[in-house]
Amino acid sequence: MSPNHTQPPASVFILEEQTGLTLDELCQACTAHTEFIAELVEEGVLTPAGQAPDQWRFTGIQLRHASVAVRLQRDLGVNVAGAALALQLLDELETLRARLRATGSAA
Repeated sequence: MSPNHTQPPASVFILEEQTGLTLDELCQACTAHTEFIAELVEEGVLTPAGQAPDQWRFTGIQLRHASVAVRLQRDLGVNVAGAALALQLLDELETLRARLRATGSAA
């Protein structure tokens, strides 16, 4: 394909914005125990839709956060509060990088 040829835009399904993963699905996707996910919810790392664990629904962004928290706990021994802080800092970093890109600065 020549560099001047552009492809039509692809259809994109943004998982991060969808709410629908159950607690069991989230646990399977990020290889976590339900107790660990419940701790993340209690700590405020995850804020699922729904009142009770059997009604909870998680987004793709929350799946990403849970996966990072699992890796931090498993690989580095970080507790839930430490994972919450790390995720908050990572989100702030991502926001700052987006601002830099929006202003045309190199990130």
